[in-house]
Amino acid sequence: KEFMAEDPSKVFVEDSGRGWRRVVASPDPKKIVEADSILNLLDNEFIVIACGGGGIPVVETEDGLRGVAAVIDKDRASSLLAQDVRADRLIILTAVDAVCINFNKPDQKELSSMTIADCEKYIAEGQFAPGSMLPKVESCMEFVKNNDHGGTALITSLARAADALEGKTGTVITR
Repeated sequence: KEFMAEDPSKVFVEDSGRGWRRVVASPDPKKIVEADSILNLLDNEFIVIACGGGGIPVVETEDGLRGVAAVIDKDRASSLLAQDVRADRLIILTAVDAVCINFNKPDQKELSSMTIADCEKYIAEGQFAPGSMLPKVESCMEFVKNNDHGGTALITSLARAADALEGKTGTVITR
């Protein structure tokens, strides 16, 4: 179900029985505007929480930054920030303990690890749902590919994060 508001640039869709939600563009983030400030805080041993909800989408204009009607994927923004700060590991927390193939099917299988080649194979097979696990896997792949010092990525649930850091659950993505 879909409807347009009086303003033709605004489109709304029914949101899984939760009401209506406005649909806007979802461009890939190109830059974390606050990266230098975040690096400064990290260098001074502060704990930084950033890119929550993906951040506020802006474009550069002659007059400075201007907000735009869009949504930035939090996983892609987190990957970009992790690359900017030269992190050793990117951890993406989600609702499941590990990445699965054949998700919600009788032959579902949790993956404890994947290489970039494995990720590409599973993506080609359509194993990861768009808007769900796919952006998480793609974001981890980007981080690992662009990490010149052997960084890894981890996907797991918040509830099992400590176990995942000990290698007891989660999915580790490597080159």
